[in-house]
Amino acid sequence: MSYLLLALAIVAEVVATSSLKASAGFTRWLPSLVVIVGYGFSFYALSLVLKSLPVGITYAIWAGLGIVLVTLIGIVFYGEKPDLPAYLGMGLIIAGVVVIQVFSRLSSH
Repeated sequence: MSYLLLALAIVAEVVATSSLKASAGFTRWLPSLVVIVGYGFSFYALSLVLKSLPVGITYAIWAGLGIVLVTLIGIVFYGEKPDLPAYLGMGLIIAGVVVIQVFSRLSSH
């Protein structure tokens, strides 16, 4: 259940972060509402996850996957074009999350 809540927290955070650009500095009300509700739900779900998973592992997964997903949304919806170092960096982030999940004793297997 913790990993399902973590996945929901990540999705909500990614939607909220992606909506920040569409909010145009909080001048557009609908995207601004999505930002507020998305972050609110994300942090609430994350707080529930932290009852059963270590904070370091949880944050590494949440932040790492959030970075990669927000970048993909930037590519698809905003026409952003990451360069090779950006892709390499995201690959290292994904590798780091995998290493933590698979090899760390802190991780809840």
